[in-house]
Amino acid sequence: MPRLELAELLPKYSTFELANMDGFISGKERTYDDFQRQLTSHVKPLFDELRDYCFSLGKNVIEDVRMHRIMFCKSMTFRAFADVEPQRDSVMVKIRRDRNEPIKETEVKPNGNLDEVKRLILDAYTNIH
Repeated sequence: MPRLELAELLPKYSTFELANMDGFISGKERTYDDFQRQLTSHVKPLFDELRDYCFSLGKNVIEDVRMHRIMFCKSMTFRAFADVEPQRDSVMVKIRRDRNEPIKETEVKPNGNLDEVKRLILDAYTNIH
């Protein structure tokens, strides 16, 4: 997604709105550390475990930090295989195995069994082109 310049945003947003959009004023991209600060203490370990697992799948895994979620992609072609979004007391995981198949959504609770979610993520990582 191309970054917009401040001048392009001025007609659309007020100065107050711009000041509250991460990364727009400063020009820096949002990092995982920035993202992690918004996680609740219940969700943080679960989110970290899912993140570590996605990175363990291969050296070509790329993390794309968005405002409210993180996408995990396979290589620079940005073929997203997992989209992970924290909720208040859980993590919503959207898994995409192929662009022609529907996205599988699953909610993961802290202290829940991650084996099935990890299996689905591995399958999506392996099969996405």
